[in-house]
Amino acid sequence: MSNTILYNRTIRRSDIEIMAPAGNFEALQTAIDAGADAVYFGVGHLNMRAHSSANFQIDDLPEVVKRCEAKGVKTYLTVNTVLYDHDLKPTKILMQKAKAAGISALIVSDMAALLYARELGMEVHASTQLNISNTEALKYFSNYVDVAVLARELNLNQVAEIIRNIENQQITGPSGSPLRIEIFVHGALCMAISGKCYLSLHEFNASANRGACMQTCRRSYTLTDNESGYEIGVDNEYLMSPKDLCTIGFLNKILDAGVKVLKIEGRARSPEYVKTVVETYDAAVNAIADGTYDQAKIDGWMSDLKRVFNRGFWDGYYLGQKMGEWSHIYGSQATERKVIVGKITNYFSKIGVAEFKLEAKDLNKDDKILIVGPTTGTIEMTVGELRLDKKPVDHAPQGSYVSIPVPELVRRNDKLYKVVPAKYAKLQ
Repeated sequence: MSNTILYNRTIRRSDIEIMAPAGNFEALQTAIDAGADAVYFGVGHLNMRAHSSANFQIDDLPEVVKRCEAKGVKTYLTVNTVLYDHDLKPTKILMQKAKAAGISALIVSDMAALLYARELGMEVHASTQLNISNTEALKYFSNYVDVAVLARELNLNQVAEIIRNIENQQITGPSGSPLRIEIFVHGALCMAISGKCYLSLHEFNASANRGACMQTCRRSYTLTDNESGYEIGVDNEYLMSPKDLCTIGFLNKILDAGVKVLKIEGRARSPEYVKTVVETYDAAVNAIADGTYDQAKIDGWMSDLKRVFNRGFWDGYYLGQKMGEWSHIYGSQATERKVIVGKITNYFSKIGVAEFKLEAKDLNKDDKILIVGPTTGTIEMTVGELRLDKKPVDHAPQGSYVSIPVPELVRRNDKLYKVVPAKYAKLQ
């Protein structure tokens, strides 16, 4: 896209909100520790990741809010599926519980959910499923919402134009503050318009628009001649599965367009994915703010992002590209993989040492490891010292109990993973 609208805005990190996904308490705590300004998550079946993510329960809401408020992190509950009549009562109950727990805002797409949220006096965010693509539509929804996720199909010129109109026309939300624009900056993309897909419903009677996507588009397909039965191979086998969105290389243009909320996709992703992506985009926003954003840093960030789950990267539609960046393999192209090794059996807080049982694999000095737990979050480190029977060793076999100094507080039953290059993962 040659004529990107640039305003040379003054960018301050405090004005930008990095919004992280959380599919469970491990990912939630990881997002908080990694520097996210807000987290979004689902409860039960009334969200677009009901099938693919573990999700939280209603009774978890007070604990979610407690953890986030302690660190000044906002909490956004997704209630963004298509609602049928039998969903209306549980939707009301969920929203009432959310308000009582102190949830910061609700992300909605169905008009019934939007109206219920406003009746409760809660802050409302418009989901991308509303497919808001122009200023007039945005002005209508500004009667109800304070934040809007624009349609994913818009290019950056269109996004910048909408934001300029918000500023010039002084469009505000119910709170009286200027309407904020949110866009997706990283993670999985869907081939359908703003995620509205019917493949899963057609093939499996499981509606993606009600959180039950079966990932039909992510599979490989062949074209068959019904007369002869002859099958034609397709050059790109995964011709309905887009690569993942990555905007780290032009994040400065996104911020200069006036976007205030950077949304990271990935409620079905692992805690280490959340950690890596949040920390990377946080570092990039800080670099843009202090004038040190450059190609060398972008190259380093790209290398970091490739370590965790991805289907390959492309720029989405923001720079005016046409669809055509398709995945070449099924699943992740991450350069690293984690393999389960064992769990923590004890932690000695006075000396900062954890005891692990190596239930599944052996462990070596200098191995790269992850420690993951619902309260601990995610700790990434290298084994600097390994003790077996109180003696320092370079190798500990599967089945043994070992002691390792750890830099942060950990808990019993936290899981221990070894991180290895992807090409070696199957050999572990």
